Amino acid sequence: MKLAKCAIALGSNLGDSLATLKSAIDTLNSQPEITVKSHSSWYQTVPIGPPQPDYINACAILEVALEPEELLAKLLETETKFNRIRREKWGPRTLDLDLLLYDNLILETPTLTLPHPRMADRAFVLVPLAEIAPDWVHPVTGSAIDKLLQAADCSGVQKLTVGKEF
Repeated sequence: MKLAKCAIALGSNLGDSLATLKSAIDTLNSQPEITVKSHSSWYQTVPIGPPQPDYINACAILEVALEPEELLAKLLETETKFNRIRREKWGPRTLDLDLLLYDNLILETPTLTLPHPRMADRAFVLVPLAEIAPDWVHPVTGSAIDKLLQAADCSGVQKLTVGKEF
């Protein structure tokens, strides 16, 4: 199978979020069909949705030997390993893994939309993604990630100084 280049977003705001995110990257990288090529810095971000703690977010670039639906299943399986429980939309979580981009694929199935339908509007995705893939062109908008970032409100996103408590 041909290898695909993918971008994912990672987020956590329950428990030891930084440790969870680092372990999630290691868990994904230990899968034989997944290679983590790079990941962004960690960012503290203001949550969307109900009142809850701030998030730590990042993005990663993966090289995978999986079809999109298979990769999504691996991401959901990884969330479950880290005790992800889905109680309310946009609620707090131990781990959130979103498949943002899969090569330049545009896909709409009952369980997966590519590119991620809200990624172009979310600074907590665009800031870390622009750090590691500024020139990746969003296949729907036709704009590079760094261009999309220029239009985003980044006021709720700040680079985390590792070791800093919040």
